[in-house]
Amino acid sequence: MQFALNEDQIAVRDMARAFAAEKIAPHALEWDEKKHFPVDVMREAAGLGIGGIYIKDDVGGSAMTRFDAALIFEALATGCPTTSAFISIHNMASWMIDAYGNDTQRHRWLPKLCTMELLASYCLTEPGAGSDAAALRTRAVRDGDHYVLNGQKQFISGAGSTDLLVAMVRTGGDGPGGVSTIVVDGKTPGVSFGANERKMGWNAQPTRAVVFENARVPVENRLGEEGIGFKIAMAGLDGGRLNIAACSLGGAQTALDKALAYMKDRKAFGKRLDEFQALQFKIADMATELEAARTFLWRAAAALDRKDPDASMLCAMAKRFGTDVGFELANQALQLHGGYGYLSEYGVEKIVRDLRVHQILEGTNEIMRLIVSRKLIEGAR
Repeated sequence: MQFALNEDQIAVRDMARAFAAEKIAPHALEWDEKKHFPVDVMREAAGLGIGGIYIKDDVGGSAMTRFDAALIFEALATGCPTTSAFISIHNMASWMIDAYGNDTQRHRWLPKLCTMELLASYCLTEPGAGSDAAALRTRAVRDGDHYVLNGQKQFISGAGSTDLLVAMVRTGGDGPGGVSTIVVDGKTPGVSFGANERKMGWNAQPTRAVVFENARVPVENRLGEEGIGFKIAMAGLDGGRLNIAACSLGGAQTALDKALAYMKDRKAFGKRLDEFQALQFKIADMATELEAARTFLWRAAAALDRKDPDASMLCAMAKRFGTDVGFELANQALQLHGGYGYLSEYGVEKIVRDLRVHQILEGTNEIMRLIVSRKLIEGAR
């Protein structure tokens, strides 16, 4: 692939874009207003293979690439970034089971995850461990054939409405080497959920705390050996960062399209807005930034697919750049609408609210800079 999509990739993108236009976009504002979690629509998307995009096909996955996933999540986000982002998180958690689970675990959970009959949440962040994820304190103590879990996870997407919690817990000493990954049934006794958080955006998916109070989880639910959980979590985030950047670009594309349509119809001082040279320059810059971010995203996704040694750094770069560009472009699109951009019915202010959190989750953009700089400094030694 040299800066062009092949026929299969175009078909995948167009399929997702058509689904977003028909099934997601017409309802996005209502879902946001009513805080509705559109599980039924997401299961329809799963029927197109979107529930397990890069899951192996022996368990019902689509066995596509990370590059394909970037195309899909950008396309879905043109309808609603929030809905696309949750499907991304579900795919990330499912991939962790596919990549690190044994055959029994894979065949137990993944067929229903790929159809989204079961939904999954990714549980890493805690009240006192966000950017410093290796400092997590949720404890899993071995008791025979079970672990007893105690602790709390924070800002968990889908929590309370999902079936499986892919949780990073401390089975050993301090630091990343003491972390393991365990798949927890959301209905396990001792697992409870906080209230649905009141958020600036992302209202079409619930966000709750997950509380473990002497929750007994079978040892057979652990992914891989004890002590590799932090590695699993970080591997999941490489792809998650690409996906969330893609969601930002999809939202930004819709914001730009809305701005262009508005400028064509709106007149000021006797001319259409799109006839003012200053505003023409503005939209040219916006489109250029969007295309640059998209090209970089494709480069990083291709690097992750081929297991490039620099893939993690490129994913961090793409996440930082893509989410910054996406939010800034949406904000400029709102400005081009003037006062109407501030009204919910035009749909731009929702995109601005939704994209703001993308600069924070999957690792803040400050942490992305840290990942990049560490890699560069190590390479210069």
